[in-house]
Amino acid sequence: MPLDDQAPRKRKTYTPGEALQKIAAYCAYQERNSKEVEDKLRSYGLDEDEAGEILIRLVREKLLDDERYARSFARGKHRLKKWGRRRIRMELKQRGLSEFCIKAGLSEIDGDEYYQNLKELLERKNALEKEPNPHKRRQKLMAYATQKGYEGEFIQDALREVLNGEPADE
Repeated sequence: MPLDDQAPRKRKTYTPGEALQKIAAYCAYQERNSKEVEDKLRSYGLDEDEAGEILIRLVREKLLDDERYARSFARGKHRLKKWGRRRIRMELKQRGLSEFCIKAGLSEIDGDEYYQNLKELLERKNALEKEPNPHKRRQKLMAYATQKGYEGEFIQDALREVLNGEPADE
């Protein structure tokens, strides 16, 4: 078999007009952040100035909004994946969002729902956990909730409720 079939394909380059149409559809499909869109525009073969012009136009036409992205991301990850605030903050920071947008995103999380999600997460994990030693079991549950991005004080309160049936101190 000739090696030519295995050669890497060259990326198609687009004119700014073509790129604008393509990236507008990309943004309309689901929420995106500026960094994602800029990377995509650069992959289309556009230089920094052309990409910048298109980004400005997308923001002006309300197809791109980092704050809206952060709010949507935080709501979705918390409700669907049951992530905690620390994990969501870290992920948003990794995606290049400003502190203002991150705070706006985290403000979407309701405190009561947050605690309830943590409790449900711990109850589900506790039911599946095979560790008979109560101390090790508690450590495993604590590590699991920490990995999901919940804060230590919330985890302690929720664990007390889940393992001992005691309500958290109000």
